[in-house]
Amino acid sequence: MTQPPQGFGPAVPQYGQQYGVQHGQQYGVQNGQQHGFPPPPPPHPPTPQGPEFVAVDTRNAIAVDAEGVTLDMNGVQAEFPWPEVRSVHYRASPNGKALMLGVIHLDGHFYEAVVDARPKARLTEWFAQLAWVLRHYRPTG
Repeated sequence: MTQPPQGFGPAVPQYGQQYGVQHGQQYGVQNGQQHGFPPPPPPHPPTPQGPEFVAVDTRNAIAVDAEGVTLDMNGVQAEFPWPEVRSVHYRASPNGKALMLGVIHLDGHFYEAVVDARPKARLTEWFAQLAWVLRHYRPTG
């Protein structure tokens, strides 16, 4: 190898040699071990696991899960992550045939959804499930 002219520094190694790649090897892999690249991140962050409550009728829906509360009223959806929820309240409708659930946002606004319970006995089941799920995510209210 000839000496480079003054002021140019040492010769640059051939492409691949500087990365430890030899003929027939995959780039970044040497002796079965990967070098220079961290493992790729998962495609989506893992979804938190926990109990969930879902009440649905022909037009409306209510969902309570690890993410927060989602109200769907005639196709219009409002999502409330737990850090934005001041409190959640629920009761039976005046005729006793529907679940009424309200969310009070941190800014003080009140949002409500009503889901029909058919048969009427389903309302009792929903109350038991909803109370348990809300205690899990909001033990103080």
